Amino acid sequence: MHHVDAADPVGRGSSAASVAPAASAASAVSAASNAPAAAQIGQKPTRYRWVVMGLIFLIWAIACADRANFGIALPYMKKEYGITNTEAGLIVSLFSFAYGLVQIPVGLMYKRLSEKTTGILFSVFMLLTSLFTGLMGTTSSVLLLQLYRVGLGLSEGPLGIGCTNVINRWFPPEEKGTATGLWIAASKLGPLIVPTVCIIVIQLWGWREIFYVFAVPGIFLAILWFFLVTNSPSENRFCNEAERRYITQDVAAGPATASSRAHVGAQVTPMPWLDGINRTRRVPRLETLRQVFTSWNVIGVAIGYGCMIGISNIFMSWIPTYLVTVKGFASVKMGFLASAPFIGAVAGNMLGGVISDRLLGGRRKPMMLLGALGTALMTLLLVEAPDSVLYLGAMLMFSGLMLGIGFAGYSAYPMGLATKATYPAAFGIVNSLGQIGGACAPLAVGMLLDRYDWSSVFLYMVGTSLLCLVLLLSVVEPITVRKAGEEA
Repeated sequence: MHHVDAADPVGRGSSAASVAPAASAASAVSAASNAPAAAQIGQKPTRYRWVVMGLIFLIWAIACADRANFGIALPYMKKEYGITNTEAGLIVSLFSFAYGLVQIPVGLMYKRLSEKTTGILFSVFMLLTSLFTGLMGTTSSVLLLQLYRVGLGLSEGPLGIGCTNVINRWFPPEEKGTATGLWIAASKLGPLIVPTVCIIVIQLWGWREIFYVFAVPGIFLAILWFFLVTNSPSENRFCNEAERRYITQDVAAGPATASSRAHVGAQVTPMPWLDGINRTRRVPRLETLRQVFTSWNVIGVAIGYGCMIGISNIFMSWIPTYLVTVKGFASVKMGFLASAPFIGAVAGNMLGGVISDRLLGGRRKPMMLLGALGTALMTLLLVEAPDSVLYLGAMLMFSGLMLGIGFAGYSAYPMGLATKATYPAAFGIVNSLGQIGGACAPLAVGMLLDRYDWSSVFLYMVGTSLLCLVLLLSVVEPITVRKAGEEA
């Protein structure tokens, strides 16, 4: 750029008249180049992230319905194939074992592959989930049941990490708990609608048609996802620059911007009494895979998550059998009561995420601790429960509420520990150990029932809830310290 020295008495042959037009032209060019930025600063965010959240909600609800419908069909399968409780428990658990085993590899895959590639893979895995759901209705042997359950677990496994990875990239820190709560609520909405839909389908056709009916929505949603959602807002044509800045906490430029961004999310309102119990600590972000894989905070939460998923799996897969075979309820009452835990869980999931974000300053542990303790108390009240629809409905609903109120925390907790690059691996560990731990529960129930009775099952649920409580007390509540300029 040519520079005119105002201190030069000669002016190197330039006159004031020649300098003025040059300065005016430079100002015009500068104004023109800054016009788009100024317009972007003044524009309103599109809020397209909530459209993305809506699709995540629907997809995850259908995916979880695809795994939950097996519990309604199980009594009919046991009768047709003559399988024992232990064999039935193994078939149920095979899904979770397969689901859990792919979590860490998929987490590493999401970290290494491009955002465009992971977005395409998400749609592919959703289509495979629908395929294996439909295949469940074509089975002619126990072996095929087992193989298709494994296929369903391998196909659905990447969807959970995909959903949380998108939430982590599409939402600012103060909305991540709410968004995660909605995602977890979707996991309970699926099982909530399953009993009613399944009973209607069984009455009209039979148990095999259950799987055909549930296979269809996933195909449609996979296509919508492919065209409407990208892995991050930066590459999405429906998300404007104002929303992208809001998501990354990059507000209008100014003298305090760098300082503000360095501390976004690093400060919380002091709650001394709660933070003492909660073990709230300042911790650095987990920036490497080695740090992630050796963090007790990640591992401890993951094992606790396995305890709670196990209880959720028991409600999903075994409670319908309990209501029919032990309590002798007809299909209509069974359908209502089988839905009760998930009515409570949907409310608990959304409530837990909102309380965590808005009242507890992003603290995740309090709701997780409350969930573990409350679940232990509620399941204890199910031991030797009377044959009362009102009593069972209330206890199952409150059990679901307590179970669900902390669930959002298990997914949001790693967001406070890891960077965006290492989060998929961190959540992969949490979900892997969580699902493998949860897979043990339905098998354990089958073994307990072949030797004891349902009282032992409910006591098993009490014990695993208390184990989760102890594990949560051993980890810290992170207040993360980030480097200046790092994304929230």
